[in-house]
Amino acid sequence: MQFAMPPPSRKSSNPPAYASAFSSPRLPTFVPRRRRLQFIAILACGTFAILVLFSRIFSSSSRRPPSGTAEVVLVTTIDDQGFSKEYIEKIKKNRLDYAERHGYATFFPARTDYNIKGAPTGWAGIPAMRHALTAFPNSKFFFFLGQGALIMNPSLSLNSHITSRERLENLMLRDTSVVPPDSVIKTFAHQNGDEVDLILTQHEDGLGQRSFILRQGDWAKFFLDTWFDPLFRSYNFQKAEAHALEHIVQWHPTILTKLALVPQRIMSAFNTVPGEYGDQGKFQEGDFVIRFPKCDYGRPSECETLMKPFFPQDTEGQ
Repeated sequence: MQFAMPPPSRKSSNPPAYASAFSSPRLPTFVPRRRRLQFIAILACGTFAILVLFSRIFSSSSRRPPSGTAEVVLVTTIDDQGFSKEYIEKIKKNRLDYAERHGYATFFPARTDYNIKGAPTGWAGIPAMRHALTAFPNSKFFFFLGQGALIMNPSLSLNSHITSRERLENLMLRDTSVVPPDSVIKTFAHQNGDEVDLILTQHEDGLGQRSFILRQGDWAKFFLDTWFDPLFRSYNFQKAEAHALEHIVQWHPTILTKLALVPQRIMSAFNTVPGEYGDQGKFQEGDFVIRFPKCDYGRPSECETLMKPFFPQDTEGQ
């Protein structure tokens, strides 16, 4: 039995012309033009955004600070509790004379400007540095020098003595235990000077947190915020911020990767050192900085007595 099959469908052999699809009177004639204008506007905005992005990428490394900006800011937190006014003025003059010679800026906040919530006074130096980064946003380096130290060779600029890439790469202590004498965490064996944002020294008892250099930038803010963490301030480290610094440097790779250690006498020579350590870190004539460790924890009168012979004679009696 056969069933009738539907006749095969056939396509018209005369389809409408292609152009006629767009010539329908139901579509307004202004649509194509508007779309072209939208496309041109989007393309222009995208091109502009790409140009701005690339200009920022390629100009960031060569961007220059405004005219008159000091490349270096010298920071000292002033603690006048128990110290004579004469002594405090000499400490400031020591920094001011050096800064004026090289066109640097100075920053002398008081220890009491910062709420360290009962922690030892040494902690105040950290928010002081954070404050300086904000107050001098276009400066490149920040040199923290504790109150118990003096610049003894003002002819040495920070750039020529420490921070230039060539000089820093010659000074860096590579593959060296971070905290002496035998820390298992060591500095990197291969590191460029341009990769360094934190410059520290060592001494026989640990890291030298009263004389260090920090490069301006987001990493510097991160580092200071980490160091000043309330947990560390409440942890009761034996040497307060010094031991907190040793902890984060050894156990936070993000910090270690930006660290360079330089020999102690480069920027933190001691007036005296224990005999068992020899004279490696002891101040010698011509050294950049002399530090008086007893000033960190000793009595103010004792500190003033120790430092008095090292002040320039033309300031005596003022």
